[in-house]
Amino acid sequence: MSPLKNWARCFLAWMLCCSCLPLLFFASALPVKEADARTNHSCVLRKNTIQITYIKNCTYSLAKQASFFDQDTDNRLIDQYLYANIQEKDHCYLMKRVTEIVVSDVLFELKSSPERYSNVQEVANVLAHLNAKLNGCKPLGDREQIESNLKQMKDKLDKLGENGKNKAVGELDLLFDYLEDACTTPLKTSKQKMKKMN
Repeated sequence: MSPLKNWARCFLAWMLCCSCLPLLFFASALPVKEADARTNHSCVLRKNTIQITYIKNCTYSLAKQASFFDQDTDNRLIDQYLYANIQEKDHCYLMKRVTEIVVSDVLFELKSSPERYSNVQEVANVLAHLNAKLNGCKPLGDREQIESNLKQMKDKLDKLGENGKNKAVGELDLLFDYLEDACTTPLKTSKQKMKKMN
């Protein structure tokens, strides 16, 4: 084979390698992007933000205070039914929305009556602040199902009227725990879940 033909073949192989190499790097980066989308880093609260003892104490004491006014012990506003047919990766987004509803439709309305709930303003501000930290959190799964579950909660809240507001305040401890669990706990990998099941 002539040196010219040999050089031409080497040149073509080098050109092919140079043009395909970036595509290989790009293709290998795709699964990483998918993993990032599944974990949704904008749907994460730092544990040290949410685990401040004073904040928890205020929230839990307000919930305890409100439980005395709650006449309906059969219904729950904040419960596992909210997670029905919602993928784990969307639990934080869902709890962000639940917090939004409780703050805007309940706590901000009750802050005008501090004689009933002493630190409602403070707790409303804390929850609104935590919600603002999740501002970029978006749903990755079925948005319609999330909205349907939220509607179920809002319908219960409206149906119960004034007692619904008392119930929502009385369940602030649950809301806080659900928010902490959904937004500070990283998603478990399938291997970890399998180990738990065995």
